[in-house]
Amino acid sequence: MTKERIENWLGNRMKDHPGNVISADFAVRPELVGVHFFDEPLVGIGSAEDPLFDEYKKEGVIGPWHLSPKEWMPEANTVVSVFFPFTEEVRRSNRETEGEPSAEWLHGRIEGQAFLADTMRELAAWMNEQNVPTLVPAQDERFQSVMGGQGITGYENINEKTYGSRWSERHAAYVCGLGTFGLSKGIITEKGMAGRFGSLVTVMEAEPDVRKYSGLYDYCIFCGACIRRCPVQAISFEEGKKHPLCHQKLMQTKRDFAPRLGCGKCQTGVPCESRIPEKKTVDSRLYI
Repeated sequence: MTKERIENWLGNRMKDHPGNVISADFAVRPELVGVHFFDEPLVGIGSAEDPLFDEYKKEGVIGPWHLSPKEWMPEANTVVSVFFPFTEEVRRSNRETEGEPSAEWLHGRIEGQAFLADTMRELAAWMNEQNVPTLVPAQDERFQSVMGGQGITGYENINEKTYGSRWSERHAAYVCGLGTFGLSKGIITEKGMAGRFGSLVTVMEAEPDVRKYSGLYDYCIFCGACIRRCPVQAISFEEGKKHPLCHQKLMQTKRDFAPRLGCGKCQTGVPCESRIPEKKTVDSRLYI
């Protein structure tokens, strides 16, 4: 198994797959039928023994509840991270609407995410069929999350300000060389920030991709665009992103647009929407 074979498998699946479009069964408006969710994905490779995975267990990063690749699969050698960038049509719709998320974005956040989850599940199944044991942490029965202190239990440091999970797609993407964090806490890839991530833990042996960065925020230019775009002022230069405010906004959209939810304003209408923005000297005294 190689990175190239995985890229080819994903590329073939993305071509005209019915799950990658808004279907007539789910479209909130007839004119949305046929809108594509994702462009061709990016694939990054990381080592299952990368010391960053141990760093993620520390207080103030993710926390001790975060499981390393070897804890998910003791025989694991490699982590594969995949970024699914939203199409221009989805991004533009959310860029041009004010306050509330666009219908296209809401579809991408839910039906698009369902397609992504199916894709990662089927990719893992295909790799297992090739005698390459593989699992998807986010779909494993051991996966748990904590939001506002509710969910994961058994750790003294979990409180009402705690948001996290036993596996972080963003942090895996950073390890695998796909990009760095932005002020809004998303990952900026060469195809920008507007999209979704998936990942695998596998026994596949592959050379890790070289990270073209050394700092957590190397791709962020701290321009403040995401601050201005956030409808609930959850982002600031001083404190980064306040997860409780962001979560409250998501829950509001879940009530207003059920069964969908989402926002994504900090990922659209910003310099890092679909690319790595032009670099400039910044003060990066922020934290994840």
